[in-house]
Amino acid sequence: MRTAYSVETVRAAERELMARLPEGALMARAAAGLAAVCAQLLARRRGRVYGSRVVLLAGPGDNGGDALYAGARLARRGAAVTAVPMDPARIHAGALAALRAAGGRVAEAVPARADLVLDGLTGIGGRGGLRPAAAALAERIPAGALVVAVDLPSGVDADTGEVAGPAVSADVTVTFGACKPGLLIDPGASRAGAVRLVPIGLELPDRAELEALQHADVARLLPLPGASSDKYRRGVVGVVAGSEQYPGAAVLAVAGALRGGAGAVRYVGPAADAVLARYPEVLVGPGRVQAWVVGPGPTSTSG
Repeated sequence: MRTAYSVETVRAAERELMARLPEGALMARAAAGLAAVCAQLLARRRGRVYGSRVVLLAGPGDNGGDALYAGARLARRGAAVTAVPMDPARIHAGALAALRAAGGRVAEAVPARADLVLDGLTGIGGRGGLRPAAAALAERIPAGALVVAVDLPSGVDADTGEVAGPAVSADVTVTFGACKPGLLIDPGASRAGAVRLVPIGLELPDRAELEALQHADVARLLPLPGASSDKYRRGVVGVVAGSEQYPGAAVLAVAGALRGGAGAVRYVGPAADAVLARYPEVLVGPGRVQAWVVGPGPTSTSG
C-alpha cells in the first residue's frame, strides 16, 4: 500500500528535521537518493553512467537545487551534464557551484539530445500549471529522453493531483520522505510514471492522509477458492446491463465479472440471448446475488 501526506504535513516534518541537522544536509540526502535512481536508470538504458547526456531543468526553488546537486554527482561519474536555469538570477547558487566544480556546464537553451532529463522546474508548492518560462523549457524536452521528475512532475498540484495547465509528463518520479497525494490521484498520477520513494528521515504522523492500494494489496484481499468452495461461497455477481438492440454492454459486463473470479454470474435484462450465446455458463433471471453491476448501456426491455 502506498500512503501519502499533504504538503503542509511534509513541510512541517522537514522543518523539524532541518532544525536538528547541519545546514544543507537534508538537500544533500535528497540529491544523493535522486542521483542514485538516475544512475540506475542510465545503467539500465545505456549500460553505464559514463558518457550519458543528462539535462537539468532547474527552477529557483529547492527542487532546482536537488536537481543541480544530483547532476553534480552524475557529472563526477562521467556523465555530460548540462543545466538549463528557468531564471538564472534566482538559481540555487551553492548547487550551481557544485555542478560546475564537478565538470557540469550551464546553457541557455535545452539541448536537442539527451539520455535523461531531470525536471526540477517547480516544487510541491506549485499551483495552477506551469508559468510561461517553465512551460517553454518543458516543451523542449528532447524526444526519446527519459524524464525524471524531482519530487513531483512540474505543473501537478501536490495535494490534489490537479493539472490546471501545462505540465511535465515523467517516466519516473523520485519523491522525498513521503508520497504526496498528487502522485496517487489522477490526472497527476498519470503524469508521474513510476514513483520511487527516497527516505530522508522525516518523522510523519502514523495516520496517512491518503492510502492507495497496489496490485499486491488487492491480490491479498481477494479470497482464494478452496476444495469445498462452490459458486455461492465464492459469490454471485448480478448484472443488469445492455438492451436487446444494444447487447454489447451486457456481454462486456458479464465478461468482466467472469474474469474477475466470481463464483457465478447472473444476468437480468433484455439481452439474455446475446449473453448466453457468448457465455452459456451464465445464470439468467432472478435469483441469489451477492453484488450487483447496474447500468452500463440502456437497460429497458424496449431497447
